[in-house]
Amino acid sequence: MLLAAAWAADYAYVVRWQIQGFIFQSDPAVFLQPAAGVDPREPVLLIPGVYENWQFLRPLAQYLAGRGHPVHAVRSLGYNRGTVEEMARRVEAYLRHRGIEHAAIVAHSKGGLIGKKLLLGPEGNRISHLVAINTPFAGSPYARLFPLRSIRAFSPRDFHLRRLQANLETNSRITSVYASFDPHIPGGSQLEGARNIVLEAMGHFRPVGDPVLHRIVAEELERGAA
Repeated sequence: MLLAAAWAADYAYVVRWQIQGFIFQSDPAVFLQPAAGVDPREPVLLIPGVYENWQFLRPLAQYLAGRGHPVHAVRSLGYNRGTVEEMARRVEAYLRHRGIEHAAIVAHSKGGLIGKKLLLGPEGNRISHLVAINTPFAGSPYARLFPLRSIRAFSPRDFHLRRLQANLETNSRITSVYASFDPHIPGGSQLEGARNIVLEAMGHFRPVGDPVLHRIVAEELERGAA
C-alpha cells in the first residue's frame, strides 16, 4: 500500500507541474540574476528529463538562484524528446553561444545522461560537476515495453546507453542522487565511481520539489566547486 500511494503521489505531482508549466509560462531569465545581497556562486545549467521542459525544475531554479547561483535553462531542449547525443549538442551550442567557460549541471532523469555525455564531449572541460537526480544510468527494464523510441532508449539493452554506462572516465565528477523507491527505475541510480546519495523520499518526479533534495543539491554543488 505504501509503494502504491507513493506511485500515485508521484504521478499527481508531475501532472500538476506539467499543467502549471503549460498554463503559467515564465521567463527563465529571471534566474540568471542571483538574489540581492547573496555572494555570487558558480553558474548552473538545468537539464530536465524526457517530456519535461525547464519549468519542471523551477523549484530547484528558485532555490539555487536564492543561494547565489545564476541558473541557466536551455530552452532549445524543448520537451527533451531527442536523442541523448542530439540534446547534448544543443547544450554544447548554448555553452558556446553564451560564452560560459565554467558551470555545473543539475539534471533530472534523462537529463543526467545528457550531462554525462557532455562531460565526455568536446565542451566537457567547461563542466565542473554534474548532480543527477533519479537518472537511469543503467537503464530501466520498463523502457522496452513502450513503443516510443524516446522511451525505449532507456532499455538496459540499448547500445548507446550501454556505451555511456561503460565509460567510467568522468564518474568521479558526478553525484547521483536518487529516491529510495523510484517506480520508473526499480534498480535505482547507483553509479560506479560517483558519489551516490539515497533519499528517504519516494518517487521519480516528486523529489524535485523536496526541500531536502534542494539542500543536498546545493551542498553537492559546493563540494564540486571546491
